[in-house]
Amino acid sequence: MAMLSTLSRAIEARDPYTRGHSARVTAIAEAIARRLGWDKERLELLHVGGPLHDVGKLGVSEQVLAKPGRLDEQELAQIREHPKLGARILLRVAALRGALPYVLYHHERWDGGGYPTGRAGEQIPLEARVLAVADAFDAMTSDRPYRPALGRDEALAEVARCAGTQFDPEIVRIFLELFAERAELPAAAAS
Repeated sequence: MAMLSTLSRAIEARDPYTRGHSARVTAIAEAIARRLGWDKERLELLHVGGPLHDVGKLGVSEQVLAKPGRLDEQELAQIREHPKLGARILLRVAALRGALPYVLYHHERWDGGGYPTGRAGEQIPLEARVLAVADAFDAMTSDRPYRPALGRDEALAEVARCAGTQFDPEIVRIFLELFAERAELPAAAAS
């Protein structure tokens, strides 16, 4: 879908630190989803939602996206709006509406401390729970304006530490198994 590719490139053009992020997140999420036994239709929706999960960042100021230091409360509030902004964009395009769970809920937390709705546990759509783990791991292992990338093992340990608080513990278990087996993971993530 040309529109999907265009939106994905627009997101990454606004924030050069995230170049390739959506593709890596989607690939990791797909490995988890396949282990969960998702059917072809559900995987196709992942291939729409994964690349678009941060589309709402198109409505966040470039100064905030590229800020080298810690965000203040107002800047943090702006970042926390990106899931809702993304959902509004998707709702305008019928062909993209199936990706809504990935976009709106990928920053929710298993313990209810996430945003934008504060959903907890299985109230969070499974699609978003899968994407949250993949998204966080890729963010941790990528350089950002405010910090250098963590090493793979350090990031894996952080994901494991956050099982049951930030992340669905079952999704974390599957994610860690995939890394231990080096099975079905994108080459960049497995190394």
